[in-house]
Amino acid sequence: MFASVALVLWVGLRLAFSGLDAWPGAVIGGIVYAGWMSWWIVRRRRADAGSVGVDSAAVPALDRRIMKGDIPDDPAERQAMARLARRRREKLTRARGWAFPLLAVMVFGGSAFWFAVGEYVRGGVMAAFGVLFLGWLVWMNRRALRRIDRVESRLRTATP
Repeated sequence: MFASVALVLWVGLRLAFSGLDAWPGAVIGGIVYAGWMSWWIVRRRRADAGSVGVDSAAVPALDRRIMKGDIPDDPAERQAMARLARRRREKLTRARGWAFPLLAVMVFGGSAFWFAVGEYVRGGVMAAFGVLFLGWLVWMNRRALRRIDRVESRLRTATP
């Protein structure tokens, strides 16, 4: 699913910025990017499964249950869910200290570059996109942490 979305977005954006004549490079780049995304997702799923102690096929189901706040009846599955929620929290909070500032420097540095070379429209569009994108990322991070808080609280009070 993520790979197909990455492929469509990559090709669409490349064609939008480079024109329809650039379709071969856009398609090849999209296929490479989609392949990399697939590899990265499978690698992450296997690492999560190993640290949580479940099969890698069970990780997406546990993630969906965390998002919905659905607590399993099985005590072993509840423990696995608690370990996965703890792992998700660690990942979300660990990268927050360097990833958001780095993204801000990249986006606003690029915007400053476009302003410096006299491309005010591109600089303005990039700055507006940066504000919207970083705001969305912060909102998504906080929403995910609230969901994890809610699930961890429900897991603590769930009867075994």
